[in-house]
Amino acid sequence: MAFELPDLPYAHDALASKGMSKETLEYHHDIHHKAYVDNGNKAIAGTEWDGKSLEEIIKGTYDKSSVAQSGIFNNISQLWNHNQFWEMMGPGSSAMPGELEKALTEAFGSVDEFKSQFATAGGGQFGSGWAWLVKDTDGSLKVTKTENGVNPVCFGQTALLGCDVWEHSYYIDFRNKRPAYLENFLNNLVNWENVASRM
Repeated sequence: MAFELPDLPYAHDALASKGMSKETLEYHHDIHHKAYVDNGNKAIAGTEWDGKSLEEIIKGTYDKSSVAQSGIFNNISQLWNHNQFWEMMGPGSSAMPGELEKALTEAFGSVDEFKSQFATAGGGQFGSGWAWLVKDTDGSLKVTKTENGVNPVCFGQTALLGCDVWEHSYYIDFRNKRPAYLENFLNNLVNWENVASRM
């Protein structure tokens, strides 16, 4: 059963007023995300991974001893990452649910401190990658960053929030200003109800 490109959960222009343009979503979802789907399907065809879930493939093909991952891992992990990414954002105003605010305050001291650590992680990721808020295997909340397509599934963590810091995610709207993109993501784009639902 081949993987398919999921539809965006909102229109291509739905985030434009919040700092992510229609052009960015057309390139990012319709071209980049679709390429991960198409190339991932080609890579697993006829292999032991054909018919497995995204998570099974990610866990089974991740090589923790190497920065350079296989083509199967790179495409399937990025497919998974983007499936989550679109859901973690939304066009409506999203108030942070009380239970999430409490959990972030307990873990980081304040919501502002969490945002600061998240933005620092994303801004400090050398080259391409992702910034994450995860629930670790011991139940604690942590901010992490990963290179390229590596994600929390590789480490048995639960991804609560992820931000794509590959250039194709922000260059049309923010050029080389990754910190401004991250600030806008946290303050305008995140669907905090979705984040809370992952806990």
